[in-house]
Amino acid sequence: MKMILIAPGAFKHSLTAVAAAAAIDRGLRRSGLAADTVRLPIADGGNGTLDAFLAGGGRRVPLSVQDPLGRPVQAAFGLLDDGQTAVVEMALASGLELLRPGELNPLVASTYGTGQLLRAALETGARRIIVGMGGSATVDGGAGCLQALGVRLLDAYGRDVPRGGGALGSVAAVDAAGLDPRWREVELIIASDVENPAVGAAGAAAVFGPQKGAGPHEVRVLESGLRHFFGRVSEQHGVDVRETRGGGAAGALAAGLLAFLGGRIESGIDLILDERGFDRLLERADLVITGEGRMDEQTIFGKGPIGVARRAAARGVPTVALVGGLLADDEQLHEAGLQAVLSIVTEPMTLEAALRRAPELLERAALRLGYLLAINR
Repeated sequence: MKMILIAPGAFKHSLTAVAAAAAIDRGLRRSGLAADTVRLPIADGGNGTLDAFLAGGGRRVPLSVQDPLGRPVQAAFGLLDDGQTAVVEMALASGLELLRPGELNPLVASTYGTGQLLRAALETGARRIIVGMGGSATVDGGAGCLQALGVRLLDAYGRDVPRGGGALGSVAAVDAAGLDPRWREVELIIASDVENPAVGAAGAAAVFGPQKGAGPHEVRVLESGLRHFFGRVSEQHGVDVRETRGGGAAGALAAGLLAFLGGRIESGIDLILDERGFDRLLERADLVITGEGRMDEQTIFGKGPIGVARRAAARGVPTVALVGGLLADDEQLHEAGLQAVLSIVTEPMTLEAALRRAPELLERAALRLGYLLAINR
């Protein structure tokens, strides 16, 4: 075996994709396996997207912004080495992980902080901006983000509408006169593997609202608000994004961005792999090792590890996944391109213990995999 390509995603609440790749590398080296390794941490547009892009070069630009509830939080965006591309991970400003369980409330949570990141990225002179979706605490149709970018949302009395998905139903006018004209010169790419539209039974409120703290009543309020808001956008600006495929990503932030900044939605994992030269590395790889904290049915529908496995399988390179938990059908995973999926947990333990011991457990799993691979030397 000449080269192993190590391309894991993040192990949520325990390991970043960069740290996971390092742990796998350590385990393989401890096994004595005679093979070169190349680390290529991945993300699919959600948590860890900025780190995955910057692993290939670039710099992190720290910035104090507002979290989903309007409190100051330290976030960042990235500038890649080409000097033209900025990367914004919305979860760093508007993500679920910024809130405690008792604080989850999509009726008031806002994407305003994401707009602050986008505005700062624009000020750098970037001509291409990638916005990673996923992990949001919001269902505001991107209204808060747009407000931070200069769009005014006014009620019937000409007053600015409060932030949060619960206020969208009171929008009477959408005034985009304050939007920076430089956005017309920017290539905006929305990195997401979600195909849900903004509204409807498969929309942002119905599908993702409960994950963000919405009960049945709140889901109805959010759905009504999104329909009303995007209806006003359609009437007043001639852009209808209510049924756009993928517009429901990040609480319909994707739809809001498409309506006012243009751009396009692309597969988050494919963007990362293309940016990092994954196909070129596959030309000399004998094996790909991927992984994530929990592999479930969502993984099969285009999440990071499956994106890696499919690209590798198309070029005849096998992929093995190391995971914390396995809640998906083995045959389906195999059909999706994975040769094998191995759990890193080897004994009964609580979730808290597994999260705490993740670096050790992942390294030991890679060690065992290295021993197994050495059998075929």
